[in-house]
Amino acid sequence: MLDINFIRKNTKKVKQAVRDKGIDLNVDKLLEVDKKRREVIAKIDALRGEQKKISNEARNTQHGTRNKLIEKAKKIKFRLEKLEKEYAKVKSAYDGLMARVPTVPSPNTPVGRGEKDNKEIYVRGKIPRFGFKPKNHIEIGKNLDILDLERGAKVGGYRGYYVKNEGVLLMLGMMNFALRKMMKKGYRPMLPPTLVRGFSLFGSGYFKGMDYDPATDEIYQIASGDKEADGRVSKEKKFLAGTAEPTLLAYYSGEVLKEKDLPLRLCGFSQCYRSEIGSYGKETKGLYRVHEFMKVEQVILAETDVAKTNKLQEEMIKISEELLSELGLPYRKLQICTGDMSPGKYRAFDLETWLPGLERWGETQSASNFLDLQARRLNVKYINSKGEKKFVYMLNNTALATPRTFIAILENYQQADGSVLVPKTLQKYVGKKVILPK
Repeated sequence: MLDINFIRKNTKKVKQAVRDKGIDLNVDKLLEVDKKRREVIAKIDALRGEQKKISNEARNTQHGTRNKLIEKAKKIKFRLEKLEKEYAKVKSAYDGLMARVPTVPSPNTPVGRGEKDNKEIYVRGKIPRFGFKPKNHIEIGKNLDILDLERGAKVGGYRGYYVKNEGVLLMLGMMNFALRKMMKKGYRPMLPPTLVRGFSLFGSGYFKGMDYDPATDEIYQIASGDKEADGRVSKEKKFLAGTAEPTLLAYYSGEVLKEKDLPLRLCGFSQCYRSEIGSYGKETKGLYRVHEFMKVEQVILAETDVAKTNKLQEEMIKISEELLSELGLPYRKLQICTGDMSPGKYRAFDLETWLPGLERWGETQSASNFLDLQARRLNVKYINSKGEKKFVYMLNNTALATPRTFIAILENYQQADGSVLVPKTLQKYVGKKVILPK
């Protein structure tokens, strides 16, 4: 959530952000509800002050006067109960509207409606030219006997898949390669939980509103019950995380950090789960869009300095570029426009890798700067040199993910005889230089 004081002082900017990001939100309505909220709070505070005053007077007066004061206190209590119910209703409306307020995007963010308006910054690497018609990863995976989609669908359902034989070593090698790179760059590695409480998903912006909505949120909720440490049946909802980002960001939730420890660099390896309900009918075959995969995610918690976080964001995406370059994969860098950017993002970049078999670019990495929006929701602060408590700025990026990078390797390294060369950086993990057809 944004700071309400910022919204009041910068209403025009917030309204423009709402329009540019295509968000259904009436900012004037929010300000009206905020005004009503403050009025009710003022009334409650005034009555509580009067209630306290009467309580003090009642202790120091005689019986008759005390009875009158007690009657007056009862009336105040009744009025307070009505106001507190009114406040709960107003606060609920206020919180719901605040959850939809977007971060004002950076001044250099392209204004556009969707992915077609994203700005290509540059292309890196050589797009391969084949002396034969390149196959897609589905055909390649089947011929090499490293991918089984039919049995994957039989056992796992729609978008299910099995990775087999050398494919397993290739995928795990990619993850190991990425983790080692992150550690060399000063990122602290973690294996975070993938079964999580809702606050981490709301805090990081993976709920569209205040609570989980199965109609819009591409998240799996766990249906089975759970028990608390004392044996009681838990009423708390649990979810499967779609990335390590929420759990890494929530690691310091409710804590106050020290400025000298910032920026904090974290990376997490995890299995990821996404329902992909908003992608019905898209990429229905193959591995491009699946319900579960593995990923190495990087996260930074930094001081409240926009210029510094912009540099940190560039650092993050440069690491992903290094990974793709060392894998020998051609890619391009895009700056994401307002209409293709989620509400909480200040600035975002994607890396798209060339997929010869699919004959197009495919998103493989995404680096985002959220400023303090996520930190406010998760309540992560730090104490600066002046002794002031500030919300940290939070950034995240995909270092490397499967299976899209897996697709890119199979399709870019395919040979005329049906074999696939293993990138040099991954040969020590796979144990061979080439994967042959079976």
